[in-house]
Amino acid sequence: MEVGSGTRALVTGASRGIGRALAQRLAARGARLGLLARSETELEQLTAALPAAAAGPHLALPCDVGVREQVESAVARFAAEAGRLDLAIANAGVAHYGPFGELEPELVERMTRINWLGTVWTVRAALEPMLAAGRGHVVIVSSGAGQRAFPDAAVYGATKAAQRAFGEALRHELAGTGVSLTVAYPGEIATSLHDHEKARMPAWYHGGDRAASPDGLADAVLDAVQRDRRAVAYPRAVGLLGIAHGVSPRLADAVLRRLRGPTAAPRRD
Repeated sequence: MEVGSGTRALVTGASRGIGRALAQRLAARGARLGLLARSETELEQLTAALPAAAAGPHLALPCDVGVREQVESAVARFAAEAGRLDLAIANAGVAHYGPFGELEPELVERMTRINWLGTVWTVRAALEPMLAAGRGHVVIVSSGAGQRAFPDAAVYGATKAAQRAFGEALRHELAGTGVSLTVAYPGEIATSLHDHEKARMPAWYHGGDRAASPDGLADAVLDAVQRDRRAVAYPRAVGLLGIAHGVSPRLADAVLRRLRGPTAAPRRD
């Protein structure tokens, strides 16, 4: 699908990080945007800073993606006001770390509700106008952790793996409908996603100067949409790790130990 002037695109988790970069890149191409996030103030500031779209004003749509009714209302409003929905990017997500047995139940529920159910409700709502029109594209922003999970990120990895399975199955279900789907697998990206977790970050996490640019990821995602790719990994090393894990989990573990230290894949044999 061509992404450019006239494209009507919706992005969740749009106020910060990856979602913000996607919104900026889409707006630079002339797309009209529906932007979802919990903070109305941050959304209003973002929409005011974006270049105007010829197809109409960008819409700030405060929303908790974990609440189905809110998502359905926001998506329906944008589709109605924009006239159609061409591209929907389910990006909203949260991350909490720590040994599974020590992770507070409310944090388990929060990640499940936002990362997993938030994706389901966003995609479900977006597909209604897309299928009716017989055209459109959905992007699910998963994570490299959805391809190969890490210690102290068991629940986060599980929610990301669920996104992967959901997207892979749904892409096949959508065959012949005119609607397609891409799953994105970001590695460590330079965003504020982990700022609240600095005291609990696992030893294997690098971040900082080693983290990749959210703008680079946004460009890779939009290129994947235009090429109708089933998946995109950024940086490319994330994709290579996924392939290695699929072929030989032990080999992937050995590579991770070398690159990230023993805590990334503690020896079990």
